[in-house]
Amino acid sequence: MTKTPPDTSPQDELLDQLKNLLDIVQEHRPRRHGPSLMTVLSEHLGRPATDVAVLTEDLPGHRYVDYDIALQLLAETDPQHAMVGVGGGDMRYHNSLSDLLQGAYFGEVPVAQPDFTVLPDSPTTERTCIGFGIRLFHHDGQPVAVLEREANPRRGQDIGTLEVLCPERATAASVLEELRTLATTHSVLRRQVVTLKDTGYEQTSRGVTFLPRPEVRTEDVILPEGTLERIKQHVLGIAEHADELRARGQHLKRGVLLYGPPGTGKTHTLRHLVAEATDHTVVLLSGNTLGWVTMAAKIARAMQPAIVVLEDVDLVAEDRDVSYGAQPLLFEVMDAMDGLDGDADVTFLLTTNRVAAMEHALTQRPGRVDLAAEIPLPDLVGRIALLKLYAPSGAFSRQVLESTAARLGQTTASLAKELVRRAVLLATLEGAELHDGHLVQATDRLLDDSEELSRVLLGARGGQGSDLAIGSIDALGS
Repeated sequence: MTKTPPDTSPQDELLDQLKNLLDIVQEHRPRRHGPSLMTVLSEHLGRPATDVAVLTEDLPGHRYVDYDIALQLLAETDPQHAMVGVGGGDMRYHNSLSDLLQGAYFGEVPVAQPDFTVLPDSPTTERTCIGFGIRLFHHDGQPVAVLEREANPRRGQDIGTLEVLCPERATAASVLEELRTLATTHSVLRRQVVTLKDTGYEQTSRGVTFLPRPEVRTEDVILPEGTLERIKQHVLGIAEHADELRARGQHLKRGVLLYGPPGTGKTHTLRHLVAEATDHTVVLLSGNTLGWVTMAAKIARAMQPAIVVLEDVDLVAEDRDVSYGAQPLLFEVMDAMDGLDGDADVTFLLTTNRVAAMEHALTQRPGRVDLAAEIPLPDLVGRIALLKLYAPSGAFSRQVLESTAARLGQTTASLAKELVRRAVLLATLEGAELHDGHLVQATDRLLDDSEELSRVLLGARGGQGSDLAIGSIDALGS
């Protein structure tokens, strides 16, 4: 005995019809107004693209522009080179080139215009790079297709990629090798000053910031006689004679430590060295960016001659537990300094306010620092020179500059600069021309007991000693 199916309600009939319609829609493939990606690549490669293995290379974010330049240069060696994009909506970004060719997730993929992205290639300029697109060209007589894909952390892609299609596997490998060479030779990092900022993602994501090269002249650096010349000879002189030194079997890698109290001019000296080292790639690290020292060393090795600047390394030396990775950060710094070959033309330039904190660490692992140069508190001659340096030309008499300098014993370059700024401010508030009286008045106020903390914050050492006894009336003269 058969059962009679229950009566179908109008609602069920409507749902059945909608389900049938949905099945038809899902099976439908829209007509393309142009060729598919599969067709274009297969025609270029001379065989079904799905029969060709894909060779993939990951691109660190800070090298993406370099590889975009390299790929353009390599493609342009073929006069018939071309460029195509990938259609298919947002899902295309989440699929490998193999997936796109197979149409595994959303059917046959059409060609489209390439996606472009704009990235900095210097402190003041930018380059328009392929963000997602394919270059078609011939290399060593073989057809090649290279998909270039920018890192996009918002889509879960922390690194960029190159995906190479070529019927000859050896040629595909040769393309990648040539791209590595071109990317290093034509790198936008070469001869630039950069810092590595923490982006919140992995080290392989974008993280390079271009900085303008500072302009600090030799005459703007006030140090004890011979100190600057000795530092420059070690940092820059070795680079100038690199080939000769290599030929004589001498190592080029060097470490220079600038030490002294805060405010004495260590950073100012660094800025001068960077200004002079125009043929060098310079990587600046300080504070939490010291955790990127391993990457900085890799950049320096690839872009030599190079300088890696590590400011205030005592901040990581005094606590061996400070760590940004698998081992204490201090060890990362030491390993980075030791990890380069001796013939690498790389200088590690370190600064510290507390040399005692660094001394133990460096003596435990000797050979990292070849020159330790003290940047001391300026003497009387140095303080006079600093006041002249920071003061507007001709604003103060020689007598007042000398007597003011005599009152500033155990003070720093930072304090001299602030003192001149205060004198200029006094003149501005009065609406008067800057003169000796403003400098004397600013000195009196800065040396007053109420400004003791200000002096300490500016790097002054101790109170008004014997060389602070010269009064302001004597400073003004008769």
